[in-house]
Amino acid sequence: MLWHLFSGPIQIDGETFFSAITNFDSQQLSHNVVWELRIPRMITALIAGAGLSIAGLLMQTLFNNPLAGPYVLGINSGASLFVAFAIMAGIPMLSSDLGIIANALIGAFLFGLIIVFFSSVVRQQISLLLIGLMLGSFTSAIVSVLQSASGLQELKLFTLWALGSLQAVTLEQLPILFASFGVTVLGAFLVVKPLNLLVLGTSEAALLGVRIKRVRLLIILVTAVITGVVTAFCGPIAFVGLAVPNLIRIVMKTQNHSYLILGSLLTGAIFLLICDITIQYLESLFALPINALTSLIGAPFVILLVLRRLR
Repeated sequence: MLWHLFSGPIQIDGETFFSAITNFDSQQLSHNVVWELRIPRMITALIAGAGLSIAGLLMQTLFNNPLAGPYVLGINSGASLFVAFAIMAGIPMLSSDLGIIANALIGAFLFGLIIVFFSSVVRQQISLLLIGLMLGSFTSAIVSVLQSASGLQELKLFTLWALGSLQAVTLEQLPILFASFGVTVLGAFLVVKPLNLLVLGTSEAALLGVRIKRVRLLIILVTAVITGVVTAFCGPIAFVGLAVPNLIRIVMKTQNHSYLILGSLLTGAIFLLICDITIQYLESLFALPINALTSLIGAPFVILLVLRRLR
């Protein structure tokens, strides 16, 4: 966190940072940089990385599939589709901050329910992944149609949003991120015992007293909240929710979700902080979207994970 706070093109020393925290002066550029840029960006990276990692862990356990995640199963795609409607519809109420957040939440929740429906019909893991990928392709096609029919300003706004960024969140918007993250962590710890039993399989968990439908709905709701809010503010961030939980399972060698949730929370936060630090160091050369960097790191890891399972 400290490394992230002191990164960036504008150099700020410890004394200036401490002065900005304890004795803020709006006339000083360095103080404004600390409060308007550094602190919101750092907190956004923490919450986005931790929240998406927890969401990925919950989905992987729910579907008993290590390749499940908000991005792969189409929850991000649902949020992105509804955000595209919000931005490119040209209606001011929809394109406001609140309108974008509401649309992202609705899209994430609806697509989560669609995935739950297909998971109850389809038994093979690979089939469920293919359905998730096809949902992603379907929503991408609709977004392309919307882009071709939208105005230049709306198209520019959506393109910039889709690239992904952690620097669009303001101090005033941070409470929304905190609230969604709090709901996610609370919801995750409420279902720790059912999650530990779901590792045995859905049928076995039901025999042991787990109310499968209620747990499914709660997990989808929790996942949709954090995925929708993070997607609304930061754009679609890929592979964090897929790679981090798998890494934690490999390293910790446990199925106790109390430990897995904490491990995913900390590792996801650190991972996204390091990604954003890398982006800030590269800013003088070129602008690298956060979504591109997480995909560059996450995609090879997932390939290695698949090869490891095949062996």
